[in-house]
Amino acid sequence: MSWLLARAPAKINLTLRVKGRRADGYHDLESVVAFAGAGDVVSLLPGEPLSLVTGGPTAGAAGPDDDNLVLKAARAFAARVPQARLGAFRLVKRLPVAAGLGGGSSDAAAALRLLALANALAADDPRVAAAAAATGSDVPVCLDPRARVMTGRGDRLSAPLTLPMLPAVLVNCAVAVPTAPVFQALGLAPGDLLAGPEHPAAIPAAREDLLGVLRNLPNDLEPPAVALAPSIAVVMALLEAAPEARLVRMSGSGATVFALTDTCRAAAALARRVAAAQPSWWVSPTVLR
Repeated sequence: MSWLLARAPAKINLTLRVKGRRADGYHDLESVVAFAGAGDVVSLLPGEPLSLVTGGPTAGAAGPDDDNLVLKAARAFAARVPQARLGAFRLVKRLPVAAGLGGGSSDAAAALRLLALANALAADDPRVAAAAAATGSDVPVCLDPRARVMTGRGDRLSAPLTLPMLPAVLVNCAVAVPTAPVFQALGLAPGDLLAGPEHPAAIPAAREDLLGVLRNLPNDLEPPAVALAPSIAVVMALLEAAPEARLVRMSGSGATVFALTDTCRAAAALARRVAAAQPSWWVSPTVLR
């Protein structure tokens, strides 16, 4: 049996409203999610004992392989698929870790897609979806990585959205920002609501209309993330000063910031300038879909 290969694209929160905190401790979210061309790569050799080897430029920050979400997803899959055929995984980490890009969740989702293929299961098999939900809140939206509106704690997904091509630059200032402290810094007790603008019933497909909607919908995690990691504000200010940038925002719980541009050429030019000015930062021109 040969190696099976899957991309694990970065998840970008174009918007992120925290509607409130539920009685069970989870936060109710509403987010327009897109996926980038940048990402990790997951491979599977079916039939081997379950294992994981991690490599790549950002593997050192990913933590012990035994704690990796790829293995957690594989175990969740095995618990739901009797006699499941597992295997040996390889993970090439290219995305920064604890960066608001859903890297670990996307890796887990890619692993589940590979396991479904190795076990001749349809990609939309409910057992695969159940394993994704059991692995983590962001894994379901990464299972079929297309733009959607994500609600609840991440478990309720809209039909795929039709978005225009969105050239972008992703910038991470090499500061890891764990998700839990950012949510804790919001200071919401169970039952508390957080006021803010509502998402429209339909997300527009026309570029300028979409940009208008996105400008009116914040990432509610930006202020607490900036308070915990002030260098995020430095990145945002640098990108906001760029003439190519049409919209600048933090993704997820940070610290990665994205700038939307009009063209891929503009994104590439902006990325070159940022990388030259800040060689220790992770900078990636990409396209969001």
